[in-house]
Amino acid sequence: MKESLKYFWHYLKEYKFKLALVIISVLFSMYFVVRTPEFIGEAINELTKYLAGSQDKSQFFNVVFMMALFAGLSWIFSLVQNVVMTKISGDATDHMRKDLFSKIERLPIRFFDQSSDGEILSRFTSDLDNISNTLNQSIHQIISNVAMLGFTLVLMFMNHVELSFVALSTVPFMLIIATVILKKAQVAMAQQQRRIGEMNGFADERFTGQKLVIANGLQEDSIKNFKEYNEKLFQATFKSTLYPNLLFPTLQGLQMVTSGIVIFYGAWMTTCGRLPLEEAAGLLFVYTQYVRMIYQPLSQIASQFTQMQLAFTGAQRIMEIMNEPEEVDNPNSITIDGIQGNVELDNVSFAYDEDNYVLKDINIKVDQGMMVALVGHTGSGKTTIMNLLNRFYDIEKGSIKFDGTDIRTITKASLRNHVGIVLQDSVVFTGTVHDNIAFGKRDASREEVISVAKKAHIHDFIMTLEEGYDTLVSESNSAMSVGQKQLLSIARTMLVNPDLLILDEATSNVDTVTEHQIQAAMDEIVKGRTSFVIAHRLKTILEADHIIVLQNGKIIEEGTHQSLLDDQGHYSELYHNQFVFESYQ
Repeated sequence: MKESLKYFWHYLKEYKFKLALVIISVLFSMYFVVRTPEFIGEAINELTKYLAGSQDKSQFFNVVFMMALFAGLSWIFSLVQNVVMTKISGDATDHMRKDLFSKIERLPIRFFDQSSDGEILSRFTSDLDNISNTLNQSIHQIISNVAMLGFTLVLMFMNHVELSFVALSTVPFMLIIATVILKKAQVAMAQQQRRIGEMNGFADERFTGQKLVIANGLQEDSIKNFKEYNEKLFQATFKSTLYPNLLFPTLQGLQMVTSGIVIFYGAWMTTCGRLPLEEAAGLLFVYTQYVRMIYQPLSQIASQFTQMQLAFTGAQRIMEIMNEPEEVDNPNSITIDGIQGNVELDNVSFAYDEDNYVLKDINIKVDQGMMVALVGHTGSGKTTIMNLLNRFYDIEKGSIKFDGTDIRTITKASLRNHVGIVLQDSVVFTGTVHDNIAFGKRDASREEVISVAKKAHIHDFIMTLEEGYDTLVSESNSAMSVGQKQLLSIARTMLVNPDLLILDEATSNVDTVTEHQIQAAMDEIVKGRTSFVIAHRLKTILEADHIIVLQNGKIIEEGTHQSLLDDQGHYSELYHNQFVFESYQ
């Protein structure tokens, strides 16, 4: 909780003057509220005197006027505190959301590989919503209730000390009960937030792969699995709401018992002559209201506990991300203006986990302008080499050098400015076709965009769209096929004109016709630049200058296409098996 409070204060301290205004408004509002029962008590006493024969009604009307005045002032100050706190809540939550997104954008690829999209998105949705609701509703209500409790205690002891102690006689029992229940609620709410993240992650996976689910007829299995996640969430939610809901009626019951004790004790004092009869009715009414003003704020604070705990849990979950190590450069890192294209991997070994090496003693030397193909079964380490070349991960053993410079000494930003990647799964961002192609070069002119689109063999298709390059597209709602998205991705990479190019299985998900288009685009993009090509379809790399065959993280063969066929080794087996399979198709 301490860390959560620090998180809140980090954002709220910017609005300390507004918070001071809220607190002042709360104090005035609660003071006027707490004074109201005294006026009602005086009015009851004056009315009693009148009924007993007194002809003076002026004091009664004075009391009624003061009661109305205090009620009006209380409403004004309450309005001020609500308006100001709403503004503080909106601004602070907006700041939190921006900081969280900015933080995520600075995190390394490792974080995204180890986190589900649902878990990340739940920070922006349920966690930040809980924090917003708490700032908007709970904080000033808690301040109000604490102020009411404080003023009530002071006025109680100023009016009658003995009755005050009687009214407080049940408070220790209330504190013990509240402590036990709230501790159980705290554990249950933390579990609830974890279950929400798990269910969001599962739902996100299923929605992303819904076509595969439908194609395999697994809808019922998905529903069954979802029900299991939902049942776990239901159990956690039930417990997290049960405990606070038990607390409220318990406190209400104690309030009623305490009011009865006060009335009984006051009546006993009256019969004993210790309390004047003409003051008894008004005083006992005032103290039953004081009892309500003690238990009401305590009950409301308890009722806010659920929301507060959700906010604290949300803050902790957000801080987990905020405390994640960012991608940072060594202070002595250098900035490069370009890459000539000479690449060397010297005894490179790498493990995503400490003891499970996926690359072992990799040695590759590539001269400027060469096209190098990486071949091997899934899990052989091809994509890992791509991750290392772009510094998505840093190696533990060996070195990778561009033009003789260890890439760990180069700033990541300047390195990636000169390395282009075409991924196996292309991405379409929400926006126009022009914006998608110009994603890496925002200031690109329409002429530049059209030029690379033509080279990537996607221009003709774009011109068939209703609004051409101004057509709005998105990942979930796009008229583009997988192959067309890949061609668009190639055009996007062409536009930034990288010195070093990495093509990660760019033709693995397309039909033969589209493959020829992509191959033609690839031939265009690799001209004159050093390139690494990862390919499952070996016929796409026949013209590679050098082919490296990987197996279980090690280089087992290397050479040209023809020399590897002549060796009749693993590559030759892969090639002939694939050739026979494609001929059969």
